[in-house]
Amino acid sequence: MDTQKMETSCRPIVAIILNWNGESLLREFLPQVVATTDPAITRLVVADNGSDDGSLRYLRDNWEGKVDILSFSENLGFAGGYNRAIVECGQHPYAVLLNSDLATDAGWDHALLEYMESHPDTGACQPKILSYRNPEVFEYAGACGGYVDRDCYPYCRGRIFGVCEADKGQYDTPAEVFWASGAALMVRRKLYMALGGLDPQFFAHMEEIDLCWRIRLAGFSIAVVPAASVRHLGGGSLEAGNPRKVYLNFRNNLLMMHKNLPDSIRGRLLLRRRLLDALAWAKMVAGGDFKGAAAIVRAHRDFLRMRRLYASHPDENLIGADAGSRRSILWQHFARRRTRFSELT
Repeated sequence: MDTQKMETSCRPIVAIILNWNGESLLREFLPQVVATTDPAITRLVVADNGSDDGSLRYLRDNWEGKVDILSFSENLGFAGGYNRAIVECGQHPYAVLLNSDLATDAGWDHALLEYMESHPDTGACQPKILSYRNPEVFEYAGACGGYVDRDCYPYCRGRIFGVCEADKGQYDTPAEVFWASGAALMVRRKLYMALGGLDPQFFAHMEEIDLCWRIRLAGFSIAVVPAASVRHLGGGSLEAGNPRKVYLNFRNNLLMMHKNLPDSIRGRLLLRRRLLDALAWAKMVAGGDFKGAAAIVRAHRDFLRMRRLYASHPDENLIGADAGSRRSILWQHFARRRTRFSELT
């Protein structure tokens, strides 16, 4: 049996950490991931996305033989980097996308694998994601499972806009959700490949929500498995408020809607969302955040250009299909002052 076949038959999971100029993050987080990952079921891979710092030297000097290393000649972005890594890692049944600023807790891989094996209709899942600096609180990027509202604003069990709840066990039951976080995403590899993986046009941000939307359109569900837990630093690549991050979030949300909404509703929802984005622009201008406001303008300009890349659209409308996507999270949060998921009506 060759090495690739042995890896596949022995270990159902390949967990991939995508790194870009993150030597300091690797030094802080990789030892914890290695210590809490079971090598009997999970193959750990670090895919370096064209780093020019000391990342590769650190990996080769300290982790050769314990972690497999892939090296790309350029930064392919979050989406492109993971797509290439999953192709090069071979035929493992499950792939896990792990952020480089994330620490896993003991048993995380067993809990996710057990859930996926016992739920064949689930296409992807995530663990409970807590704050690395304050592990009593949910972390922004995924918390305990994600939803989109009727205007396609993302929110989570445990996080509404910028408000993250304390974890008191209130969301410790597994649940079907609209999207799972790309910070720690387990997906069926064959399904991932069949759907084309993450959309490289997104480069970064919202690409996992787009993927999960396509997984649901393909007839599979998305789940959160709180028996598995991880702790995420967040902002390891771009901090909140960075104009580049603002640009990608606004542009990619519009692209995601354009791709995944049917003809019957797409134009109306996009018009409403663009009007809401105009209000966000006005708020930034009023607050003196001119770089953020300019990023929103660029996002809308580039959306109009890039939407031509997507000529086909689904017939099925998932917005409004469940309670999560029928509500307005803007109204619930800003008008009714709801700050916890359990308060939403």
